[in-house]
Formats: sequence, C-alpha cells, structure tokens
Amino acid sequence: MPSGHFQYLLQATDSHSAARAGCLGTPHGDIRTPAFMPVGTHATVKGLTTEQLESLGVQVLLGNTYHLYLRPGAELVCQAGGLHRFMNWNRPILTDSGGFQIFSLADTVKLDDDGVSFQSIIDGSRHRWTPEDNMYIQNLLGGDIIMQLDQCPPWPAPLELVQAAVRRSANWAVRCRAAQKNPKQALFAIVQGGTDAALRQDSISRLLQADAASSGFEGFGIGGYSVGEPHELMLESLAAVVQALPPERPRYLMGVGNPTSLLRAVACGVDMFDCVLPTRTARMGSAFSSEGRLNLRNARFAHDLGPLDPACSCPACSCYSRAYLRHLVMSKEILASVLLSIHNLHYLLELMRRVRQALLEQRFSGFLDEWEGSPAVCDY
Repeated sequence: MPSGHFQYLLQATDSHSAARAGCLGTPHGDIRTPAFMPVGTHATVKGLTTEQLESLGVQVLLGNTYHLYLRPGAELVCQAGGLHRFMNWNRPILTDSGGFQIFSLADTVKLDDDGVSFQSIIDGSRHRWTPEDNMYIQNLLGGDIIMQLDQCPPWPAPLELVQAAVRRSANWAVRCRAAQKNPKQALFAIVQGGTDAALRQDSISRLLQADAASSGFEGFGIGGYSVGEPHELMLESLAAVVQALPPERPRYLMGVGNPTSLLRAVACGVDMFDCVLPTRTARMGSAFSSEGRLNLRNARFAHDLGPLDPACSCPACSCYSRAYLRHLVMSKEILASVLLSIHNLHYLLELMRRVRQALLEQRFSGFLDEWEGSPAVCDY
C-alpha cells in the first residue's frame, strides 16, 4: 500500500459526472482538490516571489528535475536543505521527472530500454539517466510528490513509437518504485498511450499490475497529452482513462491549463493539473478573463480605464486599469508580466476554488453548464 504520509480523502462527488473533491495530505500540508499547480521550472514561478504566491492561495508548486539537475544541480539544492528551503517555500512541491523536456529535444536524445542519454541545453554536455538515477536526483531535490521517469511521444507519432513508450514507461515505473525508498516522498506512475484508447488501457493495466506487485504508487499522472493534439481529441479518450484508475488515489493530468479544458477534465474525474499557460500568456501580454482571452496589445484597450476583469478581485484588477496594463505591455516593462501573471494565476486558482465549492455543495453540473454558456469559453 502507498505511504502513510500521503492520504487521499474523497470528500464529495458529482451525481451527473465523474467530478470529485478531495484532500491529499503531504508532509508540507494538505492539497485540496481539484487543484491547479503553478509551474516553477527553475525553482521559481517567473517574476513572482513565494510571498506573492502564498497570498494568491497557491497550495502546491511544480519544479522540473531536468532543469534543476542541469542548473544549479541537485547536490547543491540538497546541501541547501532541499527545494523547500532553497526557494523559501513551505508548502507542497511536486517535481516532474524531466521526461517531457528530454523527449521534446528528440534530436539530441538516445533512448534504450535501460535509460536515456541526452545533451544539455546549457553547455552541450552529454548526460545519462536510468530510472534509478532519476529517482536519486528527485530524492536530492526533496519534493513531496515525485514523478516516474517516462517516455512521452509527440503528437502525431507512429503507432510503433507509442506502443514502445507504453511498454518502456511501465517497465520504468517498476524500476522507479523499487528505487524510491523515501517514505516522505510520494511516487506517481504515469499513464501513456497517446490518443489511442486501447493503448491507454494497456498502459493502465501494466501500471496496475506493477502497483499490485509492489508497495504501490501514491497517485497516477496522465501524460502524453498537451503535446500538440487538439484538446477535443484529448477529451475524447480522457474520461475512460481516468475511470480506469483507482478511485482512492489522486489523478494528475499533466500540462493542461486552458480554463475550459480544466473544467471538462474535472468532470472526467481529474484531481490535479499543472501548466505554464497562465504565466506564459502573461509574458505575451494576454490575460484570462470572464470575457474570454484579452490581448492587451490590442488598440481598443489604449484608453480603457476600466479594470482588467470586472469579475476579478486580484491585485492587478483591483488597482490598475486596462489602459495602464496595456501601456506596460507596449513599453515592455517587467511589471506587465508580473501583474498579468498574478492575474492569470489568481484566475485559475479562483476557478478551482469555485469548482471545489460547487462540488462540496452538490451544484457542479449547474456550474459547468453556466460556464459552457459564458464568454469565458475560448481557446487560449
């Protein structure tokens, strides 16, 4: 059975969908689900302090093993007391294994069943990871939740490549489970299979066999989505994937941050999400809003003295006008990215808070119907 340090408590379910609310206990605090995790790739969410993140109500941050391994190095992070002390963050941290980053650099990767060799994007040096190496590095980083090393194919990809990724990722999950011995770190296995329903089920079957034959995984990641496929295609296969996973464990959909896709995935039974979308779009001068996507480079905002989003209570909306924010964007001021990042993160965090409250009050279906009929539904 999974570690006693990580207990997932199911608190509410929706009678019209697979949506649910729960609470995942970790050594650094509880994660109330559904939950969105901002991405702090290099042990920082770009432009924001940990104090600002706390004030926004961020429950858990994501760090990336690939980037932290290359710079500043996992050993240094460990010497500093782990990621929590290194970045002054006292709430839960999840570290992604870095598999997505490695396989997105396909031209520099050499892959075999034992592991992966790759080239540093910093200095061109060559490196080799086995699943055991990856667990050791994530142990040094000290995240509360760690992800298995997996193979993440692009989309579209030849059937043979996706089949190989399913088999290899399941085998690596077994090796990661055997290598990961720290009871204060939860290990999540990762489902692969692209958009092929049969391959997704094959991946789940392999992981559940590994789960039954070992001390078990504390949760399950759903990878191989948000790699170029249309979100509608993802959603066609997602519901069956989620429902085939153990209901007593958290389910984490990796790399999804479009507000509407978040809600539809919650309806499928997903508990946790992460994505760079809110901060990346902020740096591009765009904002989430109740009116849909706002591109502040648009001239129509030049003399608009109203709030960024009248329905939002974040500091950016409470204190600054659209005209001022557009001025910052057009002037390429750093403050533009900071304020828009604060807003976009607040938007998603508040959305998840409202979704959770709707689930606890047994009114999620109405909430979702209202959202689907609103101007907020758009492609970011």
